[in-house]
Amino acid sequence: MNVCIIGEGLTALSLAKSLINKKINVHYYHKNRNSNFSSNRTIGISKSNFEFFKEKIFQISKNNYWKINRIEIYTDKIDTENLLKFENDKNDLFYMIKNDELLKSLKSNLIKSKFFKKIILKKDINEESLNKKEYDLIINCDAGNFLAKKYFTKKISKNYYNLAYTTILKHKKIDNNTATQIFTKQGPIAFLPISKIETSVVYSIDIKNKKFNNSDVIDLIKKNNPKYKINKINKLNSFKLSSSNLRNYHYKNILAFGDMLHRVHPLAGQGFNMTIRDLRILTKIIEDKIELGIQLDSLILDEFEKKTKDKNFIFSKAIDLIYESFNLDKKVQNKSFSKILKGIGKNKNLNNYFIKLADAGINF
Repeated sequence: MNVCIIGEGLTALSLAKSLINKKINVHYYHKNRNSNFSSNRTIGISKSNFEFFKEKIFQISKNNYWKINRIEIYTDKIDTENLLKFENDKNDLFYMIKNDELLKSLKSNLIKSKFFKKIILKKDINEESLNKKEYDLIINCDAGNFLAKKYFTKKISKNYYNLAYTTILKHKKIDNNTATQIFTKQGPIAFLPISKIETSVVYSIDIKNKKFNNSDVIDLIKKNNPKYKINKINKLNSFKLSSSNLRNYHYKNILAFGDMLHRVHPLAGQGFNMTIRDLRILTKIIEDKIELGIQLDSLILDEFEKKTKDKNFIFSKAIDLIYESFNLDKKVQNKSFSKILKGIGKNKNLNNYFIKLADAGINF
């Protein structure tokens, strides 16, 4: 069985690793360049997704992740009572990982496998040349290539008019296992620990009515700093924020995957977690077909779409609703949504429900 994967980054490499683990031949098409992934980018992986990733995809080294066992959510100022507090005395809530470190580890492992082949994505490559290689499945993780522009253009999209700024704080050593999110007037800012002396920052700033330079953003990070005695703030990186949901997941034997399927606001840290849940479902379908001796073909993709599309859309819209609810609260200044969240926080059953929802998605 031969599968073609097109794209770069964590999604494509994780998908490739999960398939070669099943002894499926993978041709990995990538651009002819050294990818300069920012060392400031981090990802949070929920507990259930982290366990799946370690068991079914790749054993992440203990030196490459950091445990988070408590989440505190505030509005406006850190010195006010928190809106929500999630914690689990028995289990960690999620794990923080440096994006570039996991990428390097995956790449190093993949090139050792006889089932994995890297191929440079040439400018003149097209669908016909891919079909000549008789791939059972073609999985596209790149939203900007010829397949995406030809078959996967119909989507429900939204521009948040936000810029997400990312950096890493270097600070004095502390017990650092609590993630903090503050809904400021400019937008949500998250402080995500990655060690006792480092904390990742993701700040989604509304730029519709006002522009911010890097100096402004650094001042805002310092202003909203919850507890850290900062020694250094790394260089800022930024990217535009939007949401999207693809209308059709596949065409014949070509599957769109990763951010192509769904892109969400980072305030809930669910982007890559949604992709891992998709990966879990896709690999289970493939496992079942292999056990039954059934050839991998487009029927797999149809089954995958039926099992994931509606859930992904609902989950994406729920994240968008959270963002817009806080945005409305900020504009009308009546704090009604904040009051609702405080009520949820005081209800143990509802609190546990949202912990499970963030951990496992709609599938729990």
